[in-house]
Amino acid sequence: MQGHSIGALSKRTGVNVTTIRYYEGRGLLPDPGRTGGGQRRYGDAELDRLSFIAHARQLGFDLDAIAELIALQESPHAAHGDAHRIAKERIIEIRDRIARLRRLEAELVRVVKTCDGQSDGQPCRVLHALADHQACEGEH
Repeated sequence: MQGHSIGALSKRTGVNVTTIRYYEGRGLLPDPGRTGGGQRRYGDAELDRLSFIAHARQLGFDLDAIAELIALQESPHAAHGDAHRIAKERIIEIRDRIARLRRLEAELVRVVKTCDGQSDGQPCRVLHALADHQACEGEH
């Protein structure tokens, strides 16, 4: 049986071996064929699928969304609307996270501005702000 070993698959995609096995367990990758000696062998289809999963993970899709996208790949004529919806949901999640990160940044900048980093015999204002959520100006 020809094909890629799990190590070669890992090297080609940048996905570690443990994660590849996890994806198999989640049903995102089919259980590969095995050699007579019991070694897993992956074909080009599995390599393509793992590359798809890795890229989707880099774009921040969770595994449930990836499973849905994989299912859509298998019925491409019906995929457009659902794939578009899933991608738009991810954009909304990203924008929400960016807004939260901006609030965090603004609060942290405000806290750091209260302290010059020098010990003047007073308690550290950064540590005080971190210890007291009430000292924050807004919700973050």
